[in-house]
Amino acid sequence: MGRRLDIVYLIFFIIHLPIMFVVDLTPFYPDSIKPAFMTSLRSYYVTTYRDQFFIAPPAWFTTYLYMELLYHVPLTLYAIRALWSAPLQPKAMLHLLLFSAQAGLTTLTCIAEALSWDRNLEEQGRLMGLYVPYVAFAVLMGVDMFGRLSGVVGGAVGGEGKKRV
Repeated sequence: MGRRLDIVYLIFFIIHLPIMFVVDLTPFYPDSIKPAFMTSLRSYYVTTYRDQFFIAPPAWFTTYLYMELLYHVPLTLYAIRALWSAPLQPKAMLHLLLFSAQAGLTTLTCIAEALSWDRNLEEQGRLMGLYVPYVAFAVLMGVDMFGRLSGVVGGAVGGEGKKRV
């Protein structure tokens, strides 16, 4: 089951990388070098989902964008390579566990905030259709990586046959 999930994670990160650069991180591009399609895509997203994080982001959301730029981008590049080169090593499992916790918590924060916005059920449902699967994916990855790492740590035996922690 582990390798099948690794392939799912690999596909996720391969898709996630361009989305970060083309949608999420566009505020970091100077207008002079930002391609028109990025502005159009972001406008479509804002019009379709009315996502306030992309219209009038609170200060903490800007911090989340910096985390995406400084943590998610390098981690995604690392994860693609690690997941491509089977079997997944314990160090990569640890990185993916940390990623899943960070991604899950930040997305859950966004969901809590978005649910407080004045929206009708259809609009809320459309927006939650983007955010909730991302949290579910983070939880799946977190539980999977925790289980795998528990096996690695639990398998460490030393001394007189006693397990080390």
